[in-house]
Amino acid sequence: MIVGLSLQFALYAESLQLHWFTFHWFKTTLPWIVAVGLTISLMVGIVTETARLIGGPLLASIVLGTYHRPVREQLIVMFLDLADSTALAEKLGELRVRDLITRVFFDIDEPITDHGGSVLAYVGDEVIITWPVTDGPARNARCLACFFAIDNKITGLSNEYKEEFETVPRFRAGLHSGPVIVGECGGFKRQLAYFGDTMNVSARLCEYCKLRGCNLIVSGDVLRRVMIPQTLQLGAGQSIALRGRNRLLEVHDAHPIADN
Repeated sequence: MIVGLSLQFALYAESLQLHWFTFHWFKTTLPWIVAVGLTISLMVGIVTETARLIGGPLLASIVLGTYHRPVREQLIVMFLDLADSTALAEKLGELRVRDLITRVFFDIDEPITDHGGSVLAYVGDEVIITWPVTDGPARNARCLACFFAIDNKITGLSNEYKEEFETVPRFRAGLHSGPVIVGECGGFKRQLAYFGDTMNVSARLCEYCKLRGCNLIVSGDVLRRVMIPQTLQLGAGQSIALRGRNRLLEVHDAHPIADN
């Protein structure tokens, strides 16, 4: 673009009274402008792609030292699981299931971002998503809306999935909130590691979904921090024991209210 504009100026320099725009400028100054433009473009591209590859928080931590020492944060954590993935692998084969999972992860990225979520990791057929706990119950409720926005996004693409994979993906998820320890780990390959009971409970709630035969299980700790959307219906609360945890946990199944 810079070269094209320069050629236009060169052609019409006299009529535009651009007396400084000479062959000497074209030979000496223009290459510097092009070089600076390409360098800036390259640096922006490197930073953008690095942030996409390793994640913005880790890149910021490397530059600013945010998580060089472990930090305690209050987070809402969702473990989102692709339902019946074992059966899908038997039906489609490993390579086709990999294509399906890759397509699903791409398609659900938009509703996750739109609802303020950050993807912590893709683990097999599972996605771990986090939200910072805020003082605003309505803002915290984005995690609830996110799950159903993901479901709606995939439902809207159901014909494409049926045509390409002969199936429409379904999801299960567990939501819990509480303190999480965040810090850098690793040597040559660094990453942000998230530790604590909150992470373990979220994973167990996702497993509990399968036992209950429901799509979304939300802990009482999350519900006490959010404003329940009017479009959402909660099941009766239960106190359950989770594997590896002594204390009972209050949980509710959640589903959207059907339109009349």
